[in-house]
Amino acid sequence: MEGHSDSTQRPDSDNNNNNNSNNNDQRVYFVPYRWWKDAQDSMRVDSDSDSGLDSESMKGVVYSASPASSYAGPMKLINNIFSLDLVFNLRREEGSDSVHRENGEVGVSGRDYALVPGQMWVQALRWHSDSKVAMKNGKSFLASEEDNYDVYPLKLRLSVLRETNSLGVRICKKDNAGERFRRACKIFTVESELFRVWDFSGQTNLFFTNEKNKFLKDSQRQSDHDIVLDLQIYGLSDSMKCKDGKKDESVANSSSGPSLMMNGSAGNMNSNFVRASSGEAGSLGLTGLQNLGNTCFMNSSLQCLAHTPKLVDYFLGDYGREINHDNQLGMDGEIALAFGDLLRKLWAPGAAPVAPRLFKSKLARFAPQFSGYNQHDSQELLAFLLDGLHEDLNRVKCKPYIEAKDGDDRPDREVADEYWRNHLARNDSIIVDVCQGQYKSTLVCPLCRKVSVTFDPFMYLSLPLPSTTMRTMTLTLLNTNGNTAPSPYTITVPKHGKCEDLIKALGSACSLGADETLLVAEIYNNRIIRYLEESADSLSLIRDDDRLVAYRLSKDTGQVPLVVFMHQRSEEQYIHGKLTSSWKAFGIPLAARLCESVDGSDIYNLYLNLLSPFQIPAEDAIEDYDISKGTATEEVSGKEGAKSPAIGGDVSPSNVNGVDSPSDVELQFYLTDEKGIVKHSKLVMNEPVAVTGVSRLHVLVCWPETQIEHYDTGLLSSLPEVFKSGFYAKRPQESVSLYKCLEAFLQEEPLGPEDMWYCPGCKKHCQAIKKLDLWRLPEILVIHLKKFSYSRFSKNKLETYVDFPIDNFDLSPYIAQSNGMSCNRYMLYAVSNHYGSMGGGHYTAFVHHGGDQWYDFDDSHVHPISQEKIKSSAAYVLFYRRVIEV
Repeated sequence: MEGHSDSTQRPDSDNNNNNNSNNNDQRVYFVPYRWWKDAQDSMRVDSDSDSGLDSESMKGVVYSASPASSYAGPMKLINNIFSLDLVFNLRREEGSDSVHRENGEVGVSGRDYALVPGQMWVQALRWHSDSKVAMKNGKSFLASEEDNYDVYPLKLRLSVLRETNSLGVRICKKDNAGERFRRACKIFTVESELFRVWDFSGQTNLFFTNEKNKFLKDSQRQSDHDIVLDLQIYGLSDSMKCKDGKKDESVANSSSGPSLMMNGSAGNMNSNFVRASSGEAGSLGLTGLQNLGNTCFMNSSLQCLAHTPKLVDYFLGDYGREINHDNQLGMDGEIALAFGDLLRKLWAPGAAPVAPRLFKSKLARFAPQFSGYNQHDSQELLAFLLDGLHEDLNRVKCKPYIEAKDGDDRPDREVADEYWRNHLARNDSIIVDVCQGQYKSTLVCPLCRKVSVTFDPFMYLSLPLPSTTMRTMTLTLLNTNGNTAPSPYTITVPKHGKCEDLIKALGSACSLGADETLLVAEIYNNRIIRYLEESADSLSLIRDDDRLVAYRLSKDTGQVPLVVFMHQRSEEQYIHGKLTSSWKAFGIPLAARLCESVDGSDIYNLYLNLLSPFQIPAEDAIEDYDISKGTATEEVSGKEGAKSPAIGGDVSPSNVNGVDSPSDVELQFYLTDEKGIVKHSKLVMNEPVAVTGVSRLHVLVCWPETQIEHYDTGLLSSLPEVFKSGFYAKRPQESVSLYKCLEAFLQEEPLGPEDMWYCPGCKKHCQAIKKLDLWRLPEILVIHLKKFSYSRFSKNKLETYVDFPIDNFDLSPYIAQSNGMSCNRYMLYAVSNHYGSMGGGHYTAFVHHGGDQWYDFDDSHVHPISQEKIKSSAAYVLFYRRVIEV
């Protein structure tokens, strides 16, 4: 049989040169039996002679599928759970030439398929194409075949099991592209429900007759046992089955003819060309959208709009007469026409997903940012589409110029109505009728207290998540008394707050005493590169990948200097074949308060005290060191008349006290600069250190390698980032109500430095105080949850769970003034979801459709979902409609 190299093809494609549109197609098609039989019965009744189908061709052989216990092919797959191939048997039923069942109906099961030759497929396709489908409101139109089905090839390996009068079938992943193999697994799975195949092509008969050798010669012969059968799969899309592999309970098992049913089932309806009865209109609109390559963002928004009540009625009606071809801001009606055509296909009777290629091409033409096949933001697409539809369908042909007037202390209602009339004078479309509302915007100048009030329209509300106004930061707290090890603290501060907010939050977290203070510093390359001492400094100066420490100090009652210790260790390495040693910085700088007069031993003892939390316990020390002889934290003092050695000299302080402690024999202390690079002078025991007029004293401590083993340098060097971003590092799960998000949106806040307002009173640009209030609510309220945050250095997605109402979203308390609206309560009817991270996520849509049932639209897949699963942290755009009070 003739193979086919294309993965997909459309029945009416002008580029299809394989005789899809004539009666000479010699290929074998695998189609839903119900689809073929509807056409076959009608053509036989209407005109036997014209149909070209004789009585012999109407007879078929039926095979029942069952799990394969063995396979006679060359690989001998016997219950191989590691096999990636799909294996099953087709058992030929005795007397199957008579395919009628007891009730007189044949092939009504959703899992009955037919093998038909190309001639019969073309004729059945023509019959379905010529059939008119009933549409809502009594309107009819010819259901277009374009993009309704994809025809794709599939290779099956067959072997004859003569002892059981069966065929062994193996579908190999290597023979079929990944997407085709995935579809095949959905169609041919026998784990949850068996299926039947009716062969009208006559090909399988050849396997059991004397013509088998001839067939093997003409076929692609892969081995002594395998026969490769090339099929053309038609009318069986991903959405024909529910995700769990079971037929939906809503499928009617009626035997009275074709019926409409939800897109998630595999029932009687397998074609977009089957006639619908008037009582089945409730099942319309459950059609998926094919993913053309990272177009799930588009599919999600389209499904939500395509199930917006008044938009459905509008685009199924005569919307073409309202297209505005003169609007320079529009797209000559092309976006509206493409969307309307797509919506009609989605609401046509049928169970096959639609490929939105035409709409995608129009989108790429007028919005190049959506061209190609990169992932995009569903809300950004929604914003463009709503605006584009409005301009294409704007009933205002010539927009008048209207100058905005100031309120001049007039009543808000009067000013708001004036603004709304002016808006409608330039903007009047179905989008404005359904989706646009109005809010009150108040600006107050912080200098002259000038108040400016405007009433602006909105298409949707972009609500910040309260967590987006806050920021999570991790700092490492270092005590300067030597009692405790460094402790990381994670605190929450205002995102646009100041350093004083950071100090306050951390002080509360660590129970800072009244006589204590915190000194926050940033660490880089084992040294302090800046201190965050200015309380007015913005926290935006701190990046997520910075590393911060907070030194817990006693409050400075006088001019007591701060000593900062930096560490170096001796390392040996070979350079040009010679063993050389060098000094390398390590660890977190340690800090503490000094006394007004200090000497070398004071600094030495202070340092040892700070090291106490890092000292390795005795049982973990090296075996040849007897810890009972002394400790590294033992205070030293010079003896009268004793020679004051350099701290790093041959005579150590421990030797002076008669204790041989290897942990402090060769530590060397130097005064240095703030970077710890230059060694100014070595500190000597009992010799005073000049600290007068010095706010910070920097000391470099040089460690020989023999001393490193007595301290936990890993703990000394451990310093987490302010916030660990990345694929595997997620913020803690947060929860917030939708009402809190709305309150955050409506709360008073200063404008940012980039949004300065020019005050007409003081004639200056200023950071005015802004306050928003809802004034006029639309019939359809779209709410965008701002889960994606962008900064100069990073992009993040918030995994915050927003608890949003489904049945009773009451906005009455948030309306600035009673404006005659009969009802301010809303109910949810659609959700655009985003799963995953910024880099690679996936969009789906939840839609309330008919009665109390919700459906999950996942590209081509459509299946029912319980209301309990609607709420999730993936919710991104919410669609509400006003409740109609009776």
